[in-house]
Amino acid sequence: MLIKVPKVSSAAESEVTPEAVYLSRRSVLAALAAGSLSGALALPARADERFADVPSPESVPPFLESRLAAVPAVELPSGEEVTPFFDATHYNNFYEFGSSKQDPSRHAGELITDPWSVEIDGEVARPGRYSLEDLLSQVTLQERIYRLRCVEGWSMVIPWIGFPLAELIRRVEPSGHARYLRFETLVRREQMRGVRSELGLIEWPYIEGLRLDEAMHPLTILAVGMYGRSLPNQNGAPLRLVVPWKYGFKSIKSIIRISFVRDRPATTWQTMAPEEYGFYANVNPAVSHPRWSQARERRLPNSLFKPNVRPTQLFNGYAEEVASLYSGMDLRKDY
Repeated sequence: MLIKVPKVSSAAESEVTPEAVYLSRRSVLAALAAGSLSGALALPARADERFADVPSPESVPPFLESRLAAVPAVELPSGEEVTPFFDATHYNNFYEFGSSKQDPSRHAGELITDPWSVEIDGEVARPGRYSLEDLLSQVTLQERIYRLRCVEGWSMVIPWIGFPLAELIRRVEPSGHARYLRFETLVRREQMRGVRSELGLIEWPYIEGLRLDEAMHPLTILAVGMYGRSLPNQNGAPLRLVVPWKYGFKSIKSIIRISFVRDRPATTWQTMAPEEYGFYANVNPAVSHPRWSQARERRLPNSLFKPNVRPTQLFNGYAEEVASLYSGMDLRKDY
């Protein structure tokens, strides 16, 4: 069931791939799932030229193909435009594949994502290693159109496909001692050249965390797809977190472990530079990064003659839904 959110924070209808495009690609996905098409998925020509660059996805497990085919399109009020697929998949931070924005799209194809499993442990009644198919077996996938705001000052609007993290949390039954979730990214040196690099500054594996109430919020999802197709490797295939009111580095990619813990986990960027990257990482235009202002953002795509700069919204525009999570907190101190 689609969890609807108030219009004040909804991304808009013009942010969504045109209806004819979604209908046609879902027809292809459905046919592939039914076995009437063979080989790699070839997406149809786009009715809108902004989506003409969507390529065939990497090899996708048949169970996921059929699930993607069944996801209904979202209809929302008018407003901003969705970020073109090319920009969303060729301008990425995924340091396991390199430090430049283009490195993930160049090198992430080396990563093997099938089969995939996630270890769930800690303060839960049902710990264990769950395959991706098992994780998806008891959920209904939904399409969510969310803004993505990077701490570096750029932003996108992306149509994700996933399910509320709260559904997984309820399934594994956390104990009364569980106060935080700790997430861990895959480390596979032979397939991740950024991990092999001697110039890297990150201590692997990449770690992120949420308070339990943040993780349970209906806007927080685990994504397995975007733009009507499976997640590309550079965007965190096959499973990533999406927390739309926080800076993008909180939305950890290629998750292999979720731990339910009593104490706040030490997260990667906060550990590396605590004066620059806080645990909460809520989008806040009033709290500047030590090296730049966060008051404005650069929406992709942009150019020298069309900078596409706009004011940053508190909680990335989702304040009405999530501000109550931080009632009484000093958002300058707890940044």
